[in-house]
Amino acid sequence: MVQHTIASLSEKMQHIDFAMLSTHTEDGHIGARPMSNNQDVAHGGDSYYFTTEDTLMVKDIERDPRVSLSFHGKSGLFGQRPLFIALEGRADLIRDRAQFKAHWNPDLEHWFAQGADTPGLVMIHVHAERAHYWDGQDEGELEIDILH
Repeated sequence: MVQHTIASLSEKMQHIDFAMLSTHTEDGHIGARPMSNNQDVAHGGDSYYFTTEDTLMVKDIERDPRVSLSFHGKSGLFGQRPLFIALEGRADLIRDRAQFKAHWNPDLEHWFAQGADTPGLVMIHVHAERAHYWDGQDEGELEIDILH
């Protein structure tokens, strides 16, 4: 039986490159899109993603900051049990280039050729509030202390 903490889930999330980030659309639907976390997941479950100002995702977050993230990975060396993590939280849109540089990874230049100086660049900072996980046959739910 695996009893995860937000720290142990954050460690696992660092090894899963892509997450599905879901927002609430203007008409009340759920909009989901794949996002690379570039291994930038904080010990407390916060994660960071880059996009541009002109996306529907940014408009959705401006209207309603409640978001969810879902991750799928593998657990264990030999058994390779499936690992699923679903987070619920709030997103902040950050437009401060100094903060971009603190979270920048050179792999991001695949999408943003001008790096952290790309015009219209926005960083999405997701503060996790709840986590659900399924690690093989083990499952659990965590309420995350809100320190933000």
